[in-house]
Amino acid sequence: MMSRFSPPPYTHRSASRSVPGSSFFRRSRLLYIALAVALLYLLLTGRSPLSLLPHRAPKHAPSLPYKNIDWSRYAYFQYATSTAYLCNSVMIFEALHRLGSKADRILLYPEQWDTQIESQSDRDSQLLVKARDWYNVRLVPVDIPVTRAKDEQNDQQEASFTKFAAWNTARYERVLYLASDVTLFNHLDELFLLPITAVAMMREYWSLPSKRALTSRLILLQPSDEEFERLSTSIRPDIRQAGDDDADILNRFYGDTALVLPHQVYGLLSSEFRAEDHKGYIGNTYDLWDPEKVLREASLVHFLDEPFPKPWIMWPHALLAEKHPQCKGEDCRNKDIWTFLYDDFRKRRKDICALLSATAPEWPPKNSSKKALPG
Repeated sequence: MMSRFSPPPYTHRSASRSVPGSSFFRRSRLLYIALAVALLYLLLTGRSPLSLLPHRAPKHAPSLPYKNIDWSRYAYFQYATSTAYLCNSVMIFEALHRLGSKADRILLYPEQWDTQIESQSDRDSQLLVKARDWYNVRLVPVDIPVTRAKDEQNDQQEASFTKFAAWNTARYERVLYLASDVTLFNHLDELFLLPITAVAMMREYWSLPSKRALTSRLILLQPSDEEFERLSTSIRPDIRQAGDDDADILNRFYGDTALVLPHQVYGLLSSEFRAEDHKGYIGNTYDLWDPEKVLREASLVHFLDEPFPKPWIMWPHALLAEKHPQCKGEDCRNKDIWTFLYDDFRKRRKDICALLSATAPEWPPKNSSKKALPG
């Protein structure tokens, strides 16, 4: 016969004896009250419950506490060879100042400029003084090696080699060069704390996968007299290969050894909001393009948007009508973000530099069908 469970017989205990476990229940009640008070304290102060527990620092914590860093060892580096690019650099320094960057700031400019403001129209001197006095920029006049070629594009290419002077700043442990045609959403001080490497750069994601090249639009470097000499030698007319620009030379020097930075954070192009195919930027074929998420995750946006000119040049109406981002049904986020980026740049340019946008070029250019605009 199957046995069945029977509860033990109840045994009456005299009231004069304490019930076993009663002290335990009293202690438990006190413990619950204490926990309730602690949780109420956490809710009122906004602290996490984990803050009361002994635990190790999370693995993603910075290896160096920010408060103990000597920021004078690091610097942002800019150079300017025209009023337009001088304004761009001042706008970057304004953003770094506003966003709370702690690193030093350096600006190289042609030695024929000066900081003596001779008139209200002396914009170059005004901007140099503003960079120095408002944004704590160290001004360095130099003999910038610019070849005054007949066409503007070649002239800008020659000026681009000026960024190699960033290696000639031995007083700093690390220097960050940044192309000036950008809008900063965050400062980039965290890059100075990356693992030691000669150079850190990004890939030209817009050229992947057919071409795996580094872009010179952002360069984190360790100043070195030897490297500066090597780079300076590489641009001598008798050594430089025909058609080489600064990116070509840097790819030969560091293409296989550079620490590669994530372009989703530091390399977003304004043209991405006009593109139909985002595989190169996203890095795969299964994640969906979300323009608002992309903008939130980016620390800056680079204005590289051919055939559109740079943001300090007005758009030709014919080009705008032909190439402006279009809404997809009721989704106009790409169009709105793209338009906002340009409008915001122009507004800040006017507020900071007292400069209006340059006149729009003809479109299409004369003697050509639809080639890229300069700038």
